[in-house]
Amino acid sequence: MSIPADPTAPGSDLKYRLLLEISQQISRTIELQEVLNHLLRSLRSLVDYDAAGIFVLNRNVALAEGPITNVIAGMATLGFPRIAAGSDPMLRSGKGIVGHVIRTGEQVIAANVRDDPRYIEGRAETRSEVAVPIVSNGRVIGALNLESDRLAAYSARDLDLLEAFAVAAAISIEKSVLHRQLIEKQRIEQQLKLARQVQASLLPATAPIVAGYDIAGFNLPASDIGGDYFDYFLLPDRRLGLVIADVSGKGVPAALLMATFRAALRSEVRQNRPIPAVVADVEEILVDSMDTSRFVTAVYGVLDPRVSTFTYVNCGHNPPMLLRAAGDRESLPTGRAALGMCDRAPAVTCTARLGPGDTLLLYTDGVVELTDANDAEFGEARVGRVLSESAGLPARGIIAAVLQATRTYSGRDQYDDDVTLVVVKREPR
Repeated sequence: MSIPADPTAPGSDLKYRLLLEISQQISRTIELQEVLNHLLRSLRSLVDYDAAGIFVLNRNVALAEGPITNVIAGMATLGFPRIAAGSDPMLRSGKGIVGHVIRTGEQVIAANVRDDPRYIEGRAETRSEVAVPIVSNGRVIGALNLESDRLAAYSARDLDLLEAFAVAAAISIEKSVLHRQLIEKQRIEQQLKLARQVQASLLPATAPIVAGYDIAGFNLPASDIGGDYFDYFLLPDRRLGLVIADVSGKGVPAALLMATFRAALRSEVRQNRPIPAVVADVEEILVDSMDTSRFVTAVYGVLDPRVSTFTYVNCGHNPPMLLRAAGDRESLPTGRAALGMCDRAPAVTCTARLGPGDTLLLYTDGVVELTDANDAEFGEARVGRVLSESAGLPARGIIAAVLQATRTYSGRDQYDDDVTLVVVKREPR
């Protein structure tokens, strides 16, 4: 863009035509820092200055709450010495004339900065200053500041021009910020998609084949990634290890802890050790990997088809349900506290015998704690009734029946928590 030698000629509207042209130019720019730098360079064509700065407010900061680190999220400056964000009182806590403008939304002309109590020295040569807020949707998002080595360098006309320039700046800054947020959102979504794919690969793709038994499992995270887990382990003598677990919390932290639990459990199971020893060693590894606010509830057991028994330890998890072929339901007892809790009690095993036609159901609390429109939970009793009503279905059909019942009860397809189910059904004679 070519600039006439004297754009400030009295009686000329050249400044405003230049402002329109500059506004069009910066509207084509997307990167925030590029926008800010371009604004300052363009502004020099309209108003003379010895130092200038554009400061964009951190949207997570409320200045009224007092000094907060990182009040200013982005800036571009010309003519100032290098500004260190950690030590500069304006950047750190919104002090000075710029801080006042951002805080109040007022315009300021300081004919002599030495006489203005709000002034904080940014450069020794400055004698006068003008600052205007950058406003978007009625909210101050930053400030535009010019400084001169001359006293009373800025007039009301300059102030009006800066105000118009700030409007163009606001549009460009908002567009840049929105673009950056969109890119960041897309990046995070892609990472979560990959994380979900990785997590899904940690769950069994198919059910194990055990003579005389029908087995199925299902996992549905409430968000992209979750903290529930189930698995099968082929053991010597045709035995089958089974686990269902629920990590406290949600999202990435829970998923990472779940992955740690899975790795530790698989490592211990491969050594074919007794169930109490497996649980004790897994807990030892978990305690070293998580803070005191985290814990894992789990049921780990071994199905022995030779004698039709399920020997297990319940670590603070929802009690598994055992439906007898005759229609009676049993709730299998809990053995000890959740893994990672203060009570590191020894694991005590329990054994349940599965007769012909009996069905064992393991589930996480996302099933029972689902609520309806009145905030009433689905509860264990309803789970038990669904289990009884679907007893004639195969294992996968029982899981489908539980899911359908919970969704009908809540009136929605989404779950508030991760949902995991494992069904072990002994075939009739």
